[in-house]
Amino acid sequence: MMRILIQDRNSNPIDNGVLPVTHALPEIAVDVIHGDRRAILTSNAERPTLVWELAGERIATVALGVDVDGADLGIGARIVSSVENSVREEWTAAFGKSTGVQSAVHAETTVVLRTGEREWAVVIRVAADGFAFRYRLPDDARVLGDEHTLVGVAPESRSWVLEYQTWYETPRFGSDLADLVAGDYGFPLLLEVAPERFLLLSESDIDGRTSGAHVAFDGEAFRIVAADPLIAVASGHLTPWRVGIAGTTAEIIASTLVDELAPAAVADAFVARPGRAAWSWWSSQYSGAYLEVQKRFTDFAAEQGWEHVLVDCGWDAAWVPELVSYASAHGIQVHLWSSWSDLDGEESLRKLELWRSWGVAGIKVDFMESEAQERYRWYDAIIAESARVGLAVNFHGSVIPRGWARTHPHVVSYEGIRGAEYYVFYGNPLSAAHNVIQPFTRNVVGSMDYTPVTFSAPERETSDAHELALGIVYESGITHFADDPDQYRARPLAARFLAELAPTWHEVRLLDGHPDTHATLARRHEDRWFVGCIGAAQSETVVSFDPSILVDGPADVWIVRDGDAGLIDERRTDAAGVIDVSLSARGGFVAIVVPAGSAVHRAESRVALTPPTQDGGLRVLTGDRVVIETDADGIRLPLGWTAVREGDHAWSVAPTAPVAPGTLVVVTLEKPGHDRVPVTSHVRIVAPFEGGSHDVSALAFVSARNAIGPVERGLANGGGDPRDGAALTVCGEVFAEGLGVAQESSIVFAIPGTLRRLAGSVAVDDETPSADAHAEIVLDGEVAARFALEGGSAPTPFEIDVTGITTLELRTSPGAAEETHVDWLTLRLAD
Repeated sequence: MMRILIQDRNSNPIDNGVLPVTHALPEIAVDVIHGDRRAILTSNAERPTLVWELAGERIATVALGVDVDGADLGIGARIVSSVENSVREEWTAAFGKSTGVQSAVHAETTVVLRTGEREWAVVIRVAADGFAFRYRLPDDARVLGDEHTLVGVAPESRSWVLEYQTWYETPRFGSDLADLVAGDYGFPLLLEVAPERFLLLSESDIDGRTSGAHVAFDGEAFRIVAADPLIAVASGHLTPWRVGIAGTTAEIIASTLVDELAPAAVADAFVARPGRAAWSWWSSQYSGAYLEVQKRFTDFAAEQGWEHVLVDCGWDAAWVPELVSYASAHGIQVHLWSSWSDLDGEESLRKLELWRSWGVAGIKVDFMESEAQERYRWYDAIIAESARVGLAVNFHGSVIPRGWARTHPHVVSYEGIRGAEYYVFYGNPLSAAHNVIQPFTRNVVGSMDYTPVTFSAPERETSDAHELALGIVYESGITHFADDPDQYRARPLAARFLAELAPTWHEVRLLDGHPDTHATLARRHEDRWFVGCIGAAQSETVVSFDPSILVDGPADVWIVRDGDAGLIDERRTDAAGVIDVSLSARGGFVAIVVPAGSAVHRAESRVALTPPTQDGGLRVLTGDRVVIETDADGIRLPLGWTAVREGDHAWSVAPTAPVAPGTLVVVTLEKPGHDRVPVTSHVRIVAPFEGGSHDVSALAFVSARNAIGPVERGLANGGGDPRDGAALTVCGEVFAEGLGVAQESSIVFAIPGTLRRLAGSVAVDDETPSADAHAEIVLDGEVAARFALEGGSAPTPFEIDVTGITTLELRTSPGAAEETHVDWLTLRLAD
């Protein structure tokens, strides 16, 4: 016997007394209500059905069911009981639409159903801004199969969708539902089910126990399709939340329901620093290989008062610590790009701890391109390890957000958007219409690394003000401004506005707009409101906004918009009514609104602070420890090393176990800096060589510089990307070991100890068969050998005495050719 709470199909109470479990139940329903939103689960002869209502009107009907162990539990299912619960939670958001303390209040009902002899459940949530449900599988479930969830809306609805792709980078577009082609579409999916009534479909709370999903449209309804057709599950498995955010466009844009449904972060979870970043890859795809370019972008970030700089593909471990130190003097943190495949597996993940020991603050991980459970298990692993060592994470070529901003507050952003990089790849794939749809769809569910404000985009159809407004209209935990600093400096109003742009937001409001026409959003940071508008119209239009409603009274306003010959600005003081702003075709505007009499402009550049002192950048481990004289009050060490403070001005650093000869490690010294970002300097410690034979191309670099891309190990120089050269080849002969460089390069190694001989050869690679260059071998700063190299010639051999030498430099310089690829071949150090 058990008690059940039931209603008839008209929501009238039915006898809720004690019924036998085997009693034949009438057609019954369970109500879940929160404010003017109501979910009704009905059990009928075919399968359970969930109805979502808003203000008394049906907005969607959802058929329920899921295959478990080969059987569809929805067919013939009957309600046997329900349990009501009020969910009240609080957490602190570090970034997103609204930072600070967040609260969630949901009405929850768990409805237990029986199909044959098996019991399962549907967990239903209703919030102030939408709905969610998930399946709880039977305790004896072993295999989760197809989901039979089918979402139906009014056939006259309008939709905004993207064709499904596992990395969500197809264009978003609008279509009347009657005209939408049957096929697969990705989350989030926006529907206008009635005038001014919108429904956004997505999902939340996914990890390596399941896989991601999308929808398949059959011409009438949307079926949930999981990436993996079969998944092994544990007892009581819960599927991800199926989410329907419902209301006006303003309510949808402000919603945090996807985050609310995700698990809370663990106590003392690592929280990343949000903010703004300079990023060089978009304007120069090979720029990640050059320290001086990264310093130039860092200088601009300091000038703007930004918090971060991102180094994309091509960076070299030899100079990253130097960049970290250079940036840290201005309170700027360095983030490094990596392909996911280079961080796959326990051994590869150890790189994260190494990078953090240099003072690196975060990683951008790319090319995951999968919704499968196997890839989500990889996500679990890298999220856990990056949190453990204290690195922020930005996922590219990735899934869309599904609540990780709450669960993992160091995951600052995701791509999952056809963003500005597509100008680089395809020339002109980004329309103003595509841009306008994003704040109503993709950006609703979480941070979005579109990499905005690309004035120099080829064949761009959007105006300068439209581009500038993307920095407000789009939210990202770290916003990476993609263009070259010179493009921003050439537009002083843009540079000034981007300097003022806040690093975080406390509130967001949609002031006006529709996904087919334009979006005017206001984001608040403390007492300042930043307004951004982007339009899709093909001709000039006028938009209006009232700044006084943002600050509850008269306002001072600074507006930047398109003029006849570029960006122009205007100021309004004591504004207390509607302001009309002209938008050019596919244009936009930005504004800063403050209470009348308050300062509009508050940005400040960050002056450089003095890094920790240290007594020499390269130290030899001659005993069991090294004592570093420094004024640093903190220290970071690689795995396997410890440090002890010795007095006020020294640290004693030692390995925890014997280290191999030639091991080179970086020790990071820290003292307080801007915004709690330590100012750093670095000391390298090398274990001396003790005889034997050593492959120089496998040794760590003390420093490395190359004119075309990074120094390549075991490959010819190739182009500007890492690992893009062919095999080391000279006069048709292939060499397995060596270093590939360009016509101007320098590689420095530390070689203290008992070694006496350096042997090898040098030549022009067959990649540039008719070119020429010069090469030098430098020992402790003195040139020991010079070579004139010509393409088509056999390698020039050498054997040089290195007795008592500490540093070895391999250096090339240009000849007459514009570009030459030089190979240092079969390099051996021996006693």
